[in-house]
Amino acid sequence: MSPLLPRPLAGITRQGLELSELRARAKEEAHRKEVANIKSARLSQVHPRKLDKSPPELVSSKVSGTSSTRKDSSPVKALESIINVPRLMSTPHTAEQISALWTTYHASRTGGTGRGFICASVPIKLYNKMLSIGKRYPMFVMPVPREGSSAVSPEGQENAAAHEFYFLQWDFHAPPLPPSATGPDPFSRAPPCSTTSLPQTATVLFTPLQEYKLRQSFATPYLILTFYPDFAQTHGIVLLRGEITPSTATAPAIPGKDTSSARFLLSQIDAQLLAMGVQKFYLWGNESEENSQKGGDRNAEKLLRQFHEQPEEFSWADLLEHARLTS
Repeated sequence: MSPLLPRPLAGITRQGLELSELRARAKEEAHRKEVANIKSARLSQVHPRKLDKSPPELVSSKVSGTSSTRKDSSPVKALESIINVPRLMSTPHTAEQISALWTTYHASRTGGTGRGFICASVPIKLYNKMLSIGKRYPMFVMPVPREGSSAVSPEGQENAAAHEFYFLQWDFHAPPLPPSATGPDPFSRAPPCSTTSLPQTATVLFTPLQEYKLRQSFATPYLILTFYPDFAQTHGIVLLRGEITPSTATAPAIPGKDTSSARFLLSQIDAQLLAMGVQKFYLWGNESEENSQKGGDRNAEKLLRQFHEQPEEFSWADLLEHARLTS
C-alpha cells in the first residue's frame, strides 16, 4: 500500500478534496442521515406498524435474542439481541461480572477465536465525557502504522514509518429503554423524556480515508464501534462492541459450520489501535488511563480543534508525532 505521508496527503488537494471540503461533505452527509431518521420516526408515528404477534410472543422473542429491531427509530441493534438482559437483571450481577460476561461472549465468536470483534466496558463518567466531545467534534482522522514500508518524513528523511489514515465519524441515536427483569415493553417506541432517561447510544465508524475520498457516503466502514448505555444507571458502565466488516470473499456464517477461517477487512490489532485512538483524542484530562499526561491531552485537544475550527493550521506531522508518543 502506498505511504500516505506526506505525498499522498498533498494529493488530497490535487484531487479537489481539501481538509475543509472533506469536513463539509461529512457534515452534509450527517445532516442528511439526521433528516432521514426524523422523517422515518414521524412516519412510524403517523402509520404505526400493525403487530403480527401477541405481546407475550414479542417479549419472548426479545428475551431469546432472536429479534434485533428496536421499537424506537434507532438503527442500532438492540443489546437484548446480543445478550439476555432480563436474565442479567433478574439475578444480582456486579459491573465487573457483566463486563466479564461481555468479554467471554465475544471471545467465543467466529468459531471460538473471537476474530472480527473487539469489546470493552467504559465507566459512565468517561462515556459522558467522550459523548460531549464527540458531539462537538464528530469527525477526525486516525493514523494506523504500516510495518515493512517507509515514507518520507517532513524533514526529508526516508526512515519514517508509513501510515494509513482512517476517517472517523460519530453518530448519535436515541437512548435505549431502561433494562428490566421482565424484558422491554413491546408497545414502547422510545424511552420516556425524564431526568432518569439513559444517555444516548453512540456509534463510531472508521473508513479508510482514500476510500472515503472516492465514495463518501457509499464507502464501506471497516470498523463500527457501538456504545450500549443500557447499564449506565444500574451498574455505572457502558458496553462497547466493535464489529469488523467481513471480507466479501468470506461466506456468510452458517450455524454449525466452522467460521474460524473467516476473513475481515481489518486486523484485530488495527481495530484495537483505532478504538484506542478514540480514547486518545476524545478524553481530555486525568480521567484517561492510557493518556494521563497533561501534555498529551493538550496536544490531542489542539489537533481535534484545529481539524474542525482551523483546518489551515492542522498538521499531519503533528498528528503522527502525537500518535507515536502515545502509542
